[in-house]
Amino acid sequence: MLFAAKTISVGVHPELHILGQTIDYDIVLSTLLAAAIFLLLGFRMRAKATDGVPGKLQLIWEVLVEQVSDLADSAIGPEGYRFVPLGVTLFLFILICNWLDFLPTSLRPGISGAVFPAPTSDVNLPLAMVAFVIIWVHVESFRARGFRGYFKHYTKPFFALTPINVIEEITKPITMTFRLFGNIFSGSLMVVVMLSLLPIFVTPPLEIVWKFFDTGLLGTIQAFIFMLLAMLYFGFAMSHDDDQQHASQPETLH
Repeated sequence: MLFAAKTISVGVHPELHILGQTIDYDIVLSTLLAAAIFLLLGFRMRAKATDGVPGKLQLIWEVLVEQVSDLADSAIGPEGYRFVPLGVTLFLFILICNWLDFLPTSLRPGISGAVFPAPTSDVNLPLAMVAFVIIWVHVESFRARGFRGYFKHYTKPFFALTPINVIEEITKPITMTFRLFGNIFSGSLMVVVMLSLLPIFVTPPLEIVWKFFDTGLLGTIQAFIFMLLAMLYFGFAMSHDDDQQHASQPETLH
């Protein structure tokens, strides 16, 4: 037990040092692999697209786009169609990243890390995606509300709640990052623990069952939640409900 505990590496990646920067190159390779798979699926679908009976790949894309379109319309409104490509990209790319954990690329299971680990199990990729989404959200909020409206909405519904509203905006990217990273990392860690502590004849079936549950089911759910939160944040940022309610209050008083 103690020997196994010493062999488990948590959050350790092979590193490159370039210009004073530390780069986890296995995460970079996994991210590039996920991006290549995503682009391959997109170009393949475009090449096989038809107005007639769609193939399986086109059907999957059409269902995905339709579902994201309905979600964007309900969360954002008529302008939501602009964010459908973003929603589809986020969901499918994160899903591919999560599902890379299915690949048995560890040279020494339970001791060495995978050659192509799920890049979402490292905090850097989720943080980069969240930063991109949140910055875009604030840009859209500024465009929709204007200069005064952007800062004024932090004082709604009462000025005394301004600090709480500001704290909420700060915590959004933090919670969004660690929700994705924490779930994927904990699943990968669970596999390492099982492989290290359990007998070799027990671990293969348990690993298969666990990966179908964690990587397959929970990985899909986490990709959907990330995309859903992004759409909801765009909807909140571009909403004028608070301004309309504030403007209608004097009329109701008369």
